[in-house]
Amino acid sequence: MARNDACYVSSMTTEPEPEQPSTPERLQTDESLRAERERADGALAESMSAVDDIADAVIIRARQRADGVLAAARAKSDRTSPVATTPALVKERGKEDRVLQEERATADEILKEERAEHVTLLNNEREETDKDLVRERGRSDDALATRDEFLSIVSHDLRTLLSQVMGYAGLISMEVAAQQFGAQVISNADRIQRSGTRMNRLIGDLVDVASIHAGTLIVTRQEEDPVRAVTEAVDTFQAQAVARGISVSSETDLAPINVLFDPARILQVLTNLLSNALKFTPAKGTIVVRVERVANELQFSVSDTGIGIPADKLEAIFERYLQINSNDRRGVGLGLYISKCIIQGHGGRIWAESKLGKGSTFSFTLPIEAQA
Repeated sequence: MARNDACYVSSMTTEPEPEQPSTPERLQTDESLRAERERADGALAESMSAVDDIADAVIIRARQRADGVLAAARAKSDRTSPVATTPALVKERGKEDRVLQEERATADEILKEERAEHVTLLNNEREETDKDLVRERGRSDDALATRDEFLSIVSHDLRTLLSQVMGYAGLISMEVAAQQFGAQVISNADRIQRSGTRMNRLIGDLVDVASIHAGTLIVTRQEEDPVRAVTEAVDTFQAQAVARGISVSSETDLAPINVLFDPARILQVLTNLLSNALKFTPAKGTIVVRVERVANELQFSVSDTGIGIPADKLEAIFERYLQINSNDRRGVGLGLYISKCIIQGHGGRIWAESKLGKGSTFSFTLPIEAQA
């Protein structure tokens, strides 16, 4: 079942988302619903029966009065007319009586059909209600399953990072106690910093997702040079890329231009895309960040020579908590979802293109109509 992964982002401009087993709570809800429907059905049946009885009694009385009036009229006519009992008159009266009975039978059948139609309409409305309930339960089940899976991934990642922090801190303590200062202590300290940075980024992602769900994630736009954000993002990952034997560079022939956007949030998007590119690009690979003007938009792209993404995953990768490989623990599937929401908050769009074994390109646009 598809998840509803809507983004709720506030935008400000500054000057310069298999069948689950029934739970005891759900069984209790079903039983309460069944009992309530039985009571409602009983009350409705009694009410409808009473209304029908009253309507039938009114019809019967009206027909009896009509029959009485007709009989009295015929009796008076018989007393005053010399041809009252002729065969022709008797035959005509018999024909009139048959027509009257047929009309009454037709009226009774129409009334019966209307009552049956009312019951059918009620049943159809109940069926639609049941379908809505099933769909809502499906969405709820999906959300709960996603939440449990997400919590499992997050707890695993946080515990792994925390174990690294504690482990390397212990090594530093032992080395200092043994007076073995030097490169090993510095290396362990660097590892602690990297683990702490990853934990801080994960916590930041969790806060952003909570803000998106609450509709409080704010995009604050100001006049900035987009090339500066690209340069800063590339510089941030240079050391890490060099250590892994990967080339990271930027390309732009964009003329100097100031555009209204949130530089911190766009830097966050570029950081997410570059981080993902580094994760899935092997040594000796290349990553290129580009920015160019296309009509009334700025188009950013991050291209890599990594492992690529299956075609059936290209749209789903922007959903919450999704990972291409369920056994992959290099993230919790939040970065692309947050990036999508940030770009949508700017009025732009984001997408991915990829070929397995050839690499991927993630692109996003920003409108530049509102330009200084």
